[in-house]
Amino acid sequence: MESVRKRIAIIGGGIAGLAAAVRLRDVTPADTEIVVYEQSGALGGKLRTGELAGVPVERGAESFLNGAPGGGESAAVRFARRLGLGDALVHPAPQPAALAIGGKLARIPAGTLVGVPGDLSALDGVAVPDADSDADTGQPLLAPGQDVAVGELVRSRYGAQVVDRLVDPMLGGVYAGRADQLSLRATMPQLARTAETEHTLRGAVRAAQALSRRTPGQPVFAAVAGGMSRLVEAAATAARARIGLGLPVRELVRTGDRWQLVLGPAPDPRTEDVDAVILAVPAKPAARLLAGAAPEAARLIGALEYASVALAGMALPAGTELPELSGFLVPPGEGTLVKAATFFTRKWPHLTGADGPVIVRASLGRAGEQERLHPSDEALLEIAHRELGELAGTRLPAPAASWIQRWGGGLPQYAPGHPDRALAARAALPPGLAVAGAALDGVGIPVCVASGERAADDVNSYLDA
Repeated sequence: MESVRKRIAIIGGGIAGLAAAVRLRDVTPADTEIVVYEQSGALGGKLRTGELAGVPVERGAESFLNGAPGGGESAAVRFARRLGLGDALVHPAPQPAALAIGGKLARIPAGTLVGVPGDLSALDGVAVPDADSDADTGQPLLAPGQDVAVGELVRSRYGAQVVDRLVDPMLGGVYAGRADQLSLRATMPQLARTAETEHTLRGAVRAAQALSRRTPGQPVFAAVAGGMSRLVEAAATAARARIGLGLPVRELVRTGDRWQLVLGPAPDPRTEDVDAVILAVPAKPAARLLAGAAPEAARLIGALEYASVALAGMALPAGTELPELSGFLVPPGEGTLVKAATFFTRKWPHLTGADGPVIVRASLGRAGEQERLHPSDEALLEIAHRELGELAGTRLPAPAASWIQRWGGGLPQYAPGHPDRALAARAALPPGLAVAGAALDGVGIPVCVASGERAADDVNSYLDA
């Protein structure tokens, strides 16, 4: 019997949705129709390359992990190679990073796991752990499957200063969140696993580090020369999908063994029928679309909270002197709006020569601080410029060019128990419907790529059955 051509809808044109589209193109029959709906006017989600004084500067994620936790290349590197961008991968200069504490910049101690030390003697006075608190009690730190806040575990074993000065700024740099609210199992899965067998936090950190099969000398991070937008464009081309920009999906309805999408503006909607759907959007729109077809999944996904952040990009005059660092992180206790800074052209020296502008990029705002981001772009730039100079210990010249990029509700905040809720949400989905992206699986380009590919494989298996 002749096979019937299938149509698959992907709702969300960020990197998870695009990775799903490329994987579907690779594994489904050649005549499969893949449609990507993105309600904004551009693909890429939080991957967006801007320009500053003639230099490409990321307005979203600037890099991705080069290696996978268990060894080998990360999903993002493999994806870039699949898209023909293997030769375009670049790596940051080997510059150290620092913590801004009490008006001084202190090198981040080596050998930590997202700020959690495995050797307390290597902290160099950056943080003083509580004496004898990490004692062996004769039982593992966590019961099998147990999840706690990162801060709860580290505070109980090392004390408040290690959390406040090391773990909080490291987690804040990635999630814009606080250690006392973020799930250990979602943010540090390897440490959660080793904590089920180790009796001390030092032992658990060392065991988790041993599980990471990083090749000595291999760069930790990678990026795409010319900017992350190249990755987005290459994915859209490779997927050979029909792209619907500026076209919101308002409703998702199960009709027999197919799905009906209600699209477009509310006064003049249209419908489209598809055989399977991948949702690759943030939690709130995902929950809204799932409310009728999968109410339990909608409830579980919709409970996820998000933090708002903003990025400030500044092009300083050529020759501007900055500390010999790739950048720095700022503990929340310092009270600044700036939570992290990257000396962009020093970290990525391929971008410009000695006579080019000195680009600095600052990250502003943390979870629960949305009101601090309410001022105008001009006001935020003024605050960022002043605080950067104070934190770096130097008076910065006025920028020749600058911009503010706001990401309202941009970063998921994974409360303890998140991995179990994500598992339960997927189990509550009806056949032919998959969910992908940071709302379930974590932030970072490799995680989102792998999430999209997993959703594509799930949908393909359903259609093959």
